[in-house]
Amino acid sequence: MCTGKCSRFIAVTLYPLAVISIICNIVLFFPGGDVKYAQNGHITEEVKYMGGLIGGGLMVLVPALYIHLTGKQGCCGNRCGMFLSIVLAAVGVAGALYSFIVAVLGLQNGPLCKVLLIWNTPFKGGDRNYLTDKTWWGICTEPENIVDFHIGLFATLLATSCLELILCAIQMINGLFGCLCGTCNKGVV
Repeated sequence: MCTGKCSRFIAVTLYPLAVISIICNIVLFFPGGDVKYAQNGHITEEVKYMGGLIGGGLMVLVPALYIHLTGKQGCCGNRCGMFLSIVLAAVGVAGALYSFIVAVLGLQNGPLCKVLLIWNTPFKGGDRNYLTDKTWWGICTEPENIVDFHIGLFATLLATSCLELILCAIQMINGLFGCLCGTCNKGVV
């Protein structure tokens, strides 16, 4: 496979992953589909870090656009273009890592929820792991089903950031080959 075709494949695969990350992060601002929690500041800290919006979203989407354009120039683009794709893929790696770290922290600390009359993060630093002990989820009274909501979206961010990290790392290697070996001819695959 030509380095340009590989670049196009990677870019096309990164687009939906970046969009999924952005959507997950935006949805996390509205637990239970209600804006009142965001308005009152009852949002988990890790949501405010915007790992999915900034890291897995914008910091991956911009390199994906450039990588896609690099792949369209002839068969695999020029050496300078491929070198720049390495640099931008490194930005994508950094963004994916940021999203990954925020997602891990979000899953580790758990959601911000109302326990009796107090808003806190009841699963943070606890002796029991709320991810494996579903019986503990009932202590969150508001927002409704917040633990399922929280785990589902942060797990999605975790999975997408892992895939983005792998794809951007592959593009760094692909860009290195394109930079060192130059462009390939249209007849060569």
